[in-house]
Amino acid sequence: MAMVKEPVILQVSGYQNSGKTTLINKLISGLKEKGLSVITIKHHGHGGKPETPEGKDSTSHIESGAAASLVEGGGSLLLHAEKDSWSLEEQVRIVLQLQPDVVLIEGHKKASYSKVLLLRSNEDIHLLKELENICAVISWDDKLIKPNDANLGALFFSISDPKGPDWIVEYLVGERMKF
Repeated sequence: MAMVKEPVILQVSGYQNSGKTTLINKLISGLKEKGLSVITIKHHGHGGKPETPEGKDSTSHIESGAAASLVEGGGSLLLHAEKDSWSLEEQVRIVLQLQPDVVLIEGHKKASYSKVLLLRSNEDIHLLKELENICAVISWDDKLIKPNDANLGALFFSISDPKGPDWIVEYLVGERMKF
């Protein structure tokens, strides 16, 4: 029986409009080119519940009291599940059932997974000290990248440097090979 490798889990953290979704899309493309399967988890940080399609059977099942509803068709599987709240650990356990190579988490800054931090402005610098397990920092302002920050053990990239996303993809590929 073949052993199933554990997926690599990476967070992409930063404040709203820092480029998290754009970076994750680049990482997904790069990882897919390397033959890796990727699942994402996104924190809906805009308040309230994410939008769900009104008037559909799956939504009416939830409205009738179902804890979860799965819809499958044409190779697509949609899961809609509701309860008071979902911890990040619960979300990770759910996606691990699909046996991905990589799980990318957008948001959830305070979780302890390895992470890439996006810094938009000087007001974001405090995150360097508050967050743990930062492996790379991508900054919108080259003046925010200072040599004394190197003691973090993280690599620093400018938002305009394509080497940042490329390095992250290679980092994830390397981490995947360790398991």
